[in-house]
Amino acid sequence: MIRVQNLVKTFGEFTAVNDISFEVREGEIFAFLGPNGAGKTTTIKMLTTLLKPASGEIELDGLNPVVQSNEARKRFGIVFQDPSLDGELTAYENMELHGVLYHVPRKIRNERIERLLKLFELWDRRNTRVKEFSGGMKRRLEIARGLLHTPKILFLDEPTLGLDPQSRNQLWTHVKHLNETERVTVFLTTHYMDEADRVAHRIAIIDHGKIVAQGSPAELKEQTSTESLEEAFLALTGSTIRDEKAGSIDQMRQMAKMWRR
Repeated sequence: MIRVQNLVKTFGEFTAVNDISFEVREGEIFAFLGPNGAGKTTTIKMLTTLLKPASGEIELDGLNPVVQSNEARKRFGIVFQDPSLDGELTAYENMELHGVLYHVPRKIRNERIERLLKLFELWDRRNTRVKEFSGGMKRRLEIARGLLHTPKILFLDEPTLGLDPQSRNQLWTHVKHLNETERVTVFLTTHYMDEADRVAHRIAIIDHGKIVAQGSPAELKEQTSTESLEEAFLALTGSTIRDEKAGSIDQMRQMAKMWRR
């Protein structure tokens, strides 16, 4: 469903993604893990047409998103790290707006909105403005919205960041159910190793722009002779999860050098 071959992204002299290759099978939950600043979000932005690679190949459901961006966008849904809902609109209105933008026919749109809001336990709050929702409810609505146009791939970039354990568990229960019942391929990033260990079929770990390991959670633990995925992660990256601000500063310095030229 996703094929990445020798993918590279540079910003001036700084190489954010350095010659990475991996494949995600249809119907798979694939976790893309790495410390802050390792290249995860840059990779997702290239996969979802927001950035163009410096070199390498990307294939989404048989399409090249670099040259077939409009068609590729119809094949995936995405939930970003930062909230993207309109808080002044109701849950139903946020869903309907998305359906209109993706040209989902009215009858199908209405039926699917009802089904998804019921699935994510939001139907009773469909006429409530989103600004009154809890963080967990907003995340569930964002995922429901991302599935409205029946994408084959769902990208989840840190979808549970800041949620309490109960909301995190509930969200992943819904995602796993969709993966099993609708065969939606899921590509996710997370800093919660227990989540990746519990839900992912396979994992790729990226560090300093390079993929350092791939395999199932059990295979990664066996490869590193560790008992938990967090221990395996630390063994492979050689560090604790890094300070995001420090990683951002390094990238900003590299970008500043590029612009000064």
